[in-house]
Amino acid sequence: MGAYLVRRGALMFLTLFGMSILVFVMLRLVPGNIADILFDAAGFVDATEKAKIEKELGLDQPFLVQYWRWIAGLFQGDLGMAYMSEKPALDEIAPRIPITAKLAGLTLFFSVALGVPLGVLSAVRQNTVLDYVLRVVSLSGLSLPSFWLGLLILMGFVHYFGFIPIYTEAPATWWGEVKLLALPAAAVGFRSSALLMRLTRSSMLEVLRQDYIRTARSKGAAPMAVNYKHALRNALLPVVTIIGIEAAFLAGGLIVTETVFNIPGVARFLVEAIRWRDYPIVQNLVMFIAIVVVVVNFLVDMAYVALDPRIKYDG
Repeated sequence: MGAYLVRRGALMFLTLFGMSILVFVMLRLVPGNIADILFDAAGFVDATEKAKIEKELGLDQPFLVQYWRWIAGLFQGDLGMAYMSEKPALDEIAPRIPITAKLAGLTLFFSVALGVPLGVLSAVRQNTVLDYVLRVVSLSGLSLPSFWLGLLILMGFVHYFGFIPIYTEAPATWWGEVKLLALPAAAVGFRSSALLMRLTRSSMLEVLRQDYIRTARSKGAAPMAVNYKHALRNALLPVVTIIGIEAAFLAGGLIVTETVFNIPGVARFLVEAIRWRDYPIVQNLVMFIAIVVVVVNFLVDMAYVALDPRIKYDG
């Protein structure tokens, strides 16, 4: 296990290093920079003034120098200055991370708490009326775009309750914030829960047909023990993989949801920074998302070890 952790740590470092190069280079391959956008918006054409701004922002330096300054700053906790607000990038990013983290956490909780139990229930009650109803519900969840469902939720609240449940200011209490984020979390989590439900159902059905399950039943084991102690644990391996993928996606994939519900999170801020070519913000946010994805994948690998002792990491 120790050697495996060392290899995984080295792989994580190499992955993040490659991501940093890719992000840095691709961002600068896009035509124009913040100086071009500022001059186009103001209608200026003075090349001298533009060159002065580029020098102040460090855009006149070679790409290698800019990259080194960025990486060195990351290790020192200095993320640079945001071009548009002229504030430290860390001050712009840090307040938005907890908001997105809470939204993603609620979404993932909703998805797992709803999708896995209903998937198990659908498999155990295969070809019953309940199974058919749950399959229709899961297909509906996969068919409805989350942003459209979010708009329907907003329209429903306006029609029936007379107000719009959007993020206008930070709630005074944690419970108020949970209630405010619960609706967008449910809108996004409905699709994820439908995916987990179908995957859990198919995985459970495959496990329930195995010989050791039939043997346990023939020995008189209780149905609850067979379904939840023996079958579910082995059926969870592919489900854990999808949960990890969904968790990684939620780190930066809530752009539309945050826009619809006016949530000042990371994903929405990233789109604004891309539009303004705000390099420090974009680079650091994408690296943050990359770190989350890599760490989640590492945790999924650790979950495999806990769920299935047969898995060995000798290679």
